[in-house]
Amino acid sequence: MRSTSNPAFRNLPVGGPGGYAGFQSQEQGYPVQPGQGYAPPTTGDRPMTVDDVVTKTAATLGTAAVIGVITTFAVLSGTIQPWPPTIIGMLAGLGLALVIIFKKNPSPALVLSYAVAEGLFLGGITGVFESFFPGIALQAVLGTTLVFITMLVVYRTGAIKVTPKLTRWIIGATVGAAGLMLINLLLSLFGVNTGLRDATPLGIAISLLFIGIAAFNFLLDFDMADQMIRSGTPARFAWYVAFGLLVTLVWLYLEMLRLLSYLNSD
Repeated sequence: MRSTSNPAFRNLPVGGPGGYAGFQSQEQGYPVQPGQGYAPPTTGDRPMTVDDVVTKTAATLGTAAVIGVITTFAVLSGTIQPWPPTIIGMLAGLGLALVIIFKKNPSPALVLSYAVAEGLFLGGITGVFESFFPGIALQAVLGTTLVFITMLVVYRTGAIKVTPKLTRWIIGATVGAAGLMLINLLLSLFGVNTGLRDATPLGIAISLLFIGIAAFNFLLDFDMADQMIRSGTPARFAWYVAFGLLVTLVWLYLEMLRLLSYLNSD
């Protein structure tokens, strides 16, 4: 399989046909062990299908969206302050993401818990932006959805081929963007304002650049999911696909919010 900038795919299975470390029936595709007869696969061990990816992704994104909407309305109504869910969601999301990334086997409970944490985080952030710029949340959601659908169409039609060269470029750009954000954060802690995250032409250009990089990351996510399906990766690993797509969507949505806030600033 090709490399990907998304850490969700670092623990994919390797081995024989279909991604199994053991033997596999060429006639029926059932995983078998030496000295055993054919055994029907369990739900998690059967080869992954497109339906597995769609259902797991829908469950994950739906959970994050529902929690996010509830949290946003709670913040806007004054029921809760924005920072508790934002901070709790950010810290919990970071911790759960690290566990998911380094855990050998996918866990639906962990992925859905991560979706809840991201819903809290995004809901709190969205509530703050919406209070300053009414209507910005809907604009950000529509913009994020449009980019996602556009990149899916681009991938499915083959308008942009995911080649090893393009993959290396996207990974390099993603690492560079992450490094730039980290350096900017560290400098801001010491009172140094680089202007990279301000409502200036430079800040707008940086946000547009990051949105473009996030969009191209979808191509790697789609390609990796496609490869997993074609190679017969066990169905339970569809949760990694859902987690990976949510990671990219969260980044894209945050950059959309930031860009729209720049454009709506006086």
